[in-house]
Amino acid sequence: MIYILDKINGELIESEIVPMGKKTIPLKKDGWNFNWRQLSREENGRAYVLRTLNSPDQTEGALCLRYEHDMLIMDALELAPYNIGQKSKRYDYIAGCLIAFGCRESFKIKSDYKGFLTFVSKTNLIKWYAEKYGAKLALGQRMFIDWENGERLIEKYLNRTKKD
Repeated sequence: MIYILDKINGELIESEIVPMGKKTIPLKKDGWNFNWRQLSREENGRAYVLRTLNSPDQTEGALCLRYEHDMLIMDALELAPYNIGQKSKRYDYIAGCLIAFGCRESFKIKSDYKGFLTFVSKTNLIKWYAEKYGAKLALGQRMFIDWENGERLIEKYLNRTKKD
């Protein structure tokens, strides 16, 4: 089971990551930065949303994965506007759950890149991805999470129990 942390009361909330559907597409008019409608239609790509089980119509975070050159690429990752920032966010662990999900999907690839998740980071987030998720810098702003760190993230964020 996937759990995210309710920052208001400190409780772990049961959640799930599901393919993005017409009713769950995050919209710019609601404060989201990416054009998720367009991302959800990309060739060789798949878009997903993280939602809580008690509010399945509300998207807490979104992820777009794309297969290219036998690699799995994390094209976009975004949290709901009210989940951004250390002091004011409603839920925590969303990015970790979505990244771990991408890592888990990377183990399904049948190529030499099995277990590797790659992405391009914004410059100001490179250090954060490295410290928090074990991502490594490859070239320029391109980063990757190797299979060892991927397994660690899967265990931490996707195999969490309510007691953790």
